[in-house]
Order: sequence, then structure tokens, then C-alpha cells
Amino acid sequence: MSNFIANSDLYVGQVVEVNGVNIKLAISSSITDLMKIYDGNVYSIGHIGSMLKILFGRKTLFLSVVALRMKNSDDELTYNPGSDIRIIETIIICEGSYDFTSEELKVSFGIETFPLPMQKAYLLTSSEMKTFYSALDATHDTTSFVSFGKYSGTDYECKINVDKLLSQHCAVLGSTGAGKSATVASILHSIVDMNDMHPNIILMDPHGEYFKSFAEKCTLYKAYSTDGDDTNDLKLPYWLMTANEFREFIVGKSEYEATSQNNIVFEALGYARMVEAGILMRYSNDALGESTVIFSDGKTIADYENFDRDNPIYFDLEDLIFHMDKIQGQKANNNTNKSSSDRKDIDSILRKLRILKSNSQLRFLFKDVRVQLKEIMKQFFDGTSIKIIDISGLPNEVSGTMTAIIARLLFQFKLNQNRKEREKSPILLVCEEAHRYVPNSGDAQYKEAQISVKRIAKEGRKYGIGLMLVSQRPSDIESTVLSQCNTWIILKITNSVDKNYISNYLPDNSSSMVAQLSSLSRQDAILVGNAVIMPCRIRVNTLDTSKIPDSNDISFISGWKTQDNTADIDNVIERWVKS
Repeated sequence: MSNFIANSDLYVGQVVEVNGVNIKLAISSSITDLMKIYDGNVYSIGHIGSMLKILFGRKTLFLSVVALRMKNSDDELTYNPGSDIRIIETIIICEGSYDFTSEELKVSFGIETFPLPMQKAYLLTSSEMKTFYSALDATHDTTSFVSFGKYSGTDYECKINVDKLLSQHCAVLGSTGAGKSATVASILHSIVDMNDMHPNIILMDPHGEYFKSFAEKCTLYKAYSTDGDDTNDLKLPYWLMTANEFREFIVGKSEYEATSQNNIVFEALGYARMVEAGILMRYSNDALGESTVIFSDGKTIADYENFDRDNPIYFDLEDLIFHMDKIQGQKANNNTNKSSSDRKDIDSILRKLRILKSNSQLRFLFKDVRVQLKEIMKQFFDGTSIKIIDISGLPNEVSGTMTAIIARLLFQFKLNQNRKEREKSPILLVCEEAHRYVPNSGDAQYKEAQISVKRIAKEGRKYGIGLMLVSQRPSDIESTVLSQCNTWIILKITNSVDKNYISNYLPDNSSSMVAQLSSLSRQDAILVGNAVIMPCRIRVNTLDTSKIPDSNDISFISGWKTQDNTADIDNVIERWVKS
């Protein structure tokens, strides 16, 4: 059977409007069912993501279906008697030139030929589809491509460029239950399983669901453990925080006295870090006087003024507390005009600090505090393909601070590498539930995480840090971060606010595909961006049960069929209290 010829049995309809790459077709009135049977195969007409062709001799235009609807009052279209009011909306993907002698198709994404109204459009046969997808692959060096799905309605693998996917950042978006976690797992498994690959992926896991998927290929680091096993506890002590991160962590977000409290924290933090650096002398209770600066031998005021209080070097929390309580506290007591308010601020901060230190959820911040920076960084370069940072159980505001620290440490590490070192060790940071720690809001508690992740989004590709944002609420993600993504894997989304938000970021020739999002089945996705050969609808590969993240909803029916469900109470309470 010849390829790319006009065949009346495959005729769908004719062009009624050409608007750049957007083509509207009127379905032929002779078509009563939205399918055709040809040469023993069944072809759907108007299937979202399916392909159509328009012929110009040896040239062929390839169209992708983005919508199927009835004519409405906004359509100023004139129809001939051979068409009716059913409309197929398509976008031009590429044009091809077919050599009937060699039976080879060469495709070009630079469109030189556009159809005219009244030109006919046809379905592609199975053999034409095979030729088309083979020609697409031939346009690229696919050694850096992997497949994690198939083009919708076909058996042809959809390949994606890993370099462009990761270095230019990507987003995986979809409503709850759309298959988002399984899609992320499928992408990462495809990358990890590539030949001669030793990836370095750091995955922020807010629900503790990914370890099951990558048990043999990952290291699990827990920020908060309830089982008493601290073998894999995350080492991320408080002294890694910058002055702003520490201030945000201690002071909070909505205190009316925040300005004065900020100054108290900054001054005490600077003192504690300079004591550890050997610039200032450590005070004792009987050494307190009017002077607040006593230099170590050989140190001068220049050392004090040029000191970087954001440096990730250990400082003793007791020095910070001492400076607040005794040094600043004494000043407050000696200042009769402000003693009441200043002392109140200091006591408020000290009280918050005591509460934070006693919170079992924050144990990772105050445990193993004297660990060296190189040991902390080795957690993220431990030789395994994936490092899962389990932050389940942490409050949102702490998750934000923690993500800020990790993102900043990774960026600063890469910043201090030379070019050769960067090329040997690229990093992918996967932010699951990204709206939790880089939200599209001005809340102070998320400011530092927004700054850190923003910097990776804007500059990470220069230094070898890729970003994958994963979210069920894209409209809640910080807009600057989302706008830096150049590849989009979008699963079913029914919320109109989220759909409109997404359409603002997609390339112009792909924004019309947003209309499909509400109708997608589980594991179906729209794939758009620099990492894909063409915008398309795909079916994400189904993973083996052992590789699927533990993200299934709890079954009420199954649970309530258990007659005695009180036996677990003692064990749960014991873990709760012990933690």
C-alpha cells in the first residue's frame, strides 16, 4: 500500500479557516460515525492528539487534533454543501516530503506551505504513522532520548530529550488521582535505566511515597522518623541556615514586633558565628560590661565588618542564646526608655527557641550539629541514583525552610565547582508538591524557599542543576519559577483556574491543547516543550507494581470491613510519644 496519497476512504473534511499554524476543518457530511475502517484497521476521527494529513503533491502537512466541537456563533465560516457544522481544530506539527522511489519521508518543522480553504484533509494509515514517527526520530540524535510513554492511540514510543528535559527545567502537573506520582516515577525510572547512566537525583518527598518505587536504587533520608530508627536521619543542622533563614525560622511571619526581633536575632547570630570563627571573645557572666565587642588576639575591627554571617559554618546555639539573654538583655535593662519592650521581645524569641528545640519533628535540626559541611554534602553525592528526602510529617513552614537550605546548598556547591567538575556531576532537584514550599504568595514563611528555588530556576542550567516541579495546583506555584520550565507534562486538570494559568506559560502553538486537559484519562498526558520532538498527547507507561509510588488513597470500604481496628492504638501511641 502506498504512503501519503489521497484516498477517498480516508477523507475526513476540508479546511475552512487558516490562522497561522491553527487550522479548522469542517467534517464531511458523509461521515456519520467518528471512525473509519480501512484495510482491516479502525481509525478514530477527531481523537484528541491523533494525526491528519493535507497533501500537496509530494509534500504533506501533518496536523494534530486539539479539539472537536460544533460550530458556534463566533465562527464566521462559510460551508459548502459537502460539509456540516462539526468542527475539528488542529495545529500544524510539521511538513514532510515523501520520496515514492526510496519510500523515505523527510520532515521539517519550518512550515513553508500552508493550506487554502476547501483543501481536503485525510486520516493517516498505520503504515504512514510508522513512517512519520520514524522520520521524526531521524531528525534528532536520539542517543540522549528515552521513552516513558506512547503516542496516544498508537503503539509508537514517544521519546523525550533527557538533556533538554532536565537542564532546561520541567513541570509535571495534574489533579489528584490523575497519575502524577506514577508519571514522575516512570520518567525517573526511564532515566535511571538508561545504559551507562549514573544520575544524581534529589527528590523532595512530602508524603513518604517514593521509597517503594526506588527501593533498590535510592538512599532514603528522613527528616522526621516515628519508628525509632535514626540510621538514615537527615543531617541538616540549624547552623546551615543563612541569617535570613534563621531569622524567619525563629521569629515567624506575622509578629507585630518582627522588626525589633529581627535585629535581635541578627545581632546574636553574628556574635555566635564570629565567636566560633575566632574573631570575638566568648563572654562569661562576670565579663559583661558596656562593650559588646571584644576581639580575639590579632583580630581587628576590619575582621568584624567584613565577616559574612551567612557562611555555613558551625556556631554554638548557647552562644546565640547567651548574647540575646545576657548581652542584649543587659542593654535592655540598662535602657530605661525601652527596657520593657526590648526585654519582652528577647524573652519571646527565647521562648520560641525553646519550643522549637523541644519539637520532635525538628530533631534533625538540633541533632549531630557538629557534623562537618563535607559530610552533609556527601548525603547528596552518595553514589546512589536517587536521594529521597522524606519530609512527611513536617509543618509546611518548616518544609519551606528545609527546601530553601537544600536548594541553596546545592546551588552554592555547584557555584564553587569549576567547569570540569560541573560537567561530571549534574544534579536534578525534584520538588514534589512544589506549591507547598514555593507558593505563588507573599507569605514571609516561604520567602527563603522561593529565593533559593528561583535562583536554580533562573541560573541552574549554567551550573548543572536541573529542576522538576510537581504539583496538583499549578496556579499556586510561584510564577517566576513556573515560567522557567521549558517542558511540560500535564495530566488531567479539571480546575478552570489552573487550566487558564497553565495556558499562559505554554508555547503559542500549544496553548490550544489546554482544552483537552479535562477529558484526559488517568495516565494520559499532554507533552509540550523543548524536550519533545512535537507537542503531543501520550499514554504514560504502566509500571510494574513494585515500582509504583505508594500514593494510593486509603480505601474506606476495605478498612471498615475490619471488625477489630482498635488493636493498633497502643502501638501508634507508643510511636507517637517516643517520637
